[in-house]
Amino acid sequence: MDIIGKHKDTFSFDEVIERRNTGAIKYDYAKKRGIPEDALPMWVADMDFRSPQCVNDALAERCRHGIYGYSDVTDEYLSAVKNWYSTRYGCEINSDNIVTCPGVVFGIFTVVSALTQPGDSVLIQRPVYYPFSAAVEKLGRKLVNSPLLCTDGHYEIDFEDFESKIITEKVRLFIMSNPHNPVGRVWTKDELLKIGGICLKHSVYIISDEIHSDFVYPGYQHTVFASLSQEISDRTVTCTAPSKTFNLAGLQISNLIITNGEIRRKFLAAMGKTGYDGPNLMGMLACQAAYSGGAPWLTSLLVYLKDNIEYVKNTLQKDFPGVRLIEPEGTYLLWIDFSALGYSDSVLRDKIEKQCGLWLDHGTMFGPEGAGYQRINIACPRATLEEAFKRLKRGLYA
Repeated sequence: MDIIGKHKDTFSFDEVIERRNTGAIKYDYAKKRGIPEDALPMWVADMDFRSPQCVNDALAERCRHGIYGYSDVTDEYLSAVKNWYSTRYGCEINSDNIVTCPGVVFGIFTVVSALTQPGDSVLIQRPVYYPFSAAVEKLGRKLVNSPLLCTDGHYEIDFEDFESKIITEKVRLFIMSNPHNPVGRVWTKDELLKIGGICLKHSVYIISDEIHSDFVYPGYQHTVFASLSQEISDRTVTCTAPSKTFNLAGLQISNLIITNGEIRRKFLAAMGKTGYDGPNLMGMLACQAAYSGGAPWLTSLLVYLKDNIEYVKNTLQKDFPGVRLIEPEGTYLLWIDFSALGYSDSVLRDKIEKQCGLWLDHGTMFGPEGAGYQRINIACPRATLEEAFKRLKRGLYA
């Protein structure tokens, strides 16, 4: 299904909205993190766009009500989540299999706690979202890495190494990024089936982080990993959230899909040990409103993001010799290769922050395989993006 379509809707994403002095970590905490205060932030994965009006209306209505007591999910909430995945991905979900929690990272930490013991091996594929490593190492598990292969700007899974590491390291759990952050791959159904087959063969549990699933561009299709077979579903925890899709990260709501009753029981027991006791009221309202009425907004947003990607691609080709964009199949986070410029990581970081006046995510955050790369968030008005690349050109080539 082409979820972008051919025509823009009536939504506009060109407005530059002032976010400073709002407690936004993207804008207000540069100095605390050792970044020049005047640096233009293009790093953390939230967007510089207002959430859909249906979300704002739902929150405003509750504010008019004026009572924010203890709350829990409703049948209407569960229906909104189920309908979103059924309509967009053909994935049917049982209400009993939806578990709410404050966020995907919280969910990943909790699954690692629930399904493994200290010292157990957990596999990831670097370069990858850095909280994966944090969840493994902070919880005292053994980190095993099967690095992705990059051939002529295209990342692939090294299936031979993947299976070999599972066998030799006695891997208990695999954490997958699908679509992949930061390299922008949308794994094909065949790739996912191959991953699933290997994991089933060696009795490996899977966490499938699918938080970026709604950002997939024409020519590609997101596949919910657990939808491939009942056997795969029985060993998988699917991590979802409306936070990336509708810019709701601060409202702390995620939905984990856990079809295996024993895994769900273990997860709930582990979550209970954290003291967490019920979802955020405003997060639930926002999620329900977004999934019920936010699809037209998202359709228009995807067109805008695709145009931003084309702008970056053309600008790099024209004005940035030696700098290469890894063509994204999904996400609004671009993975850009600066290695041909010959700078060490420390020099490149210094140039980008101090000479270019930009705050980006440096590639080595995602593992040593990210050396020479930078991740840039293009979910912003075009004027902001243009300013960022003016600064980048001036600082790199002056």
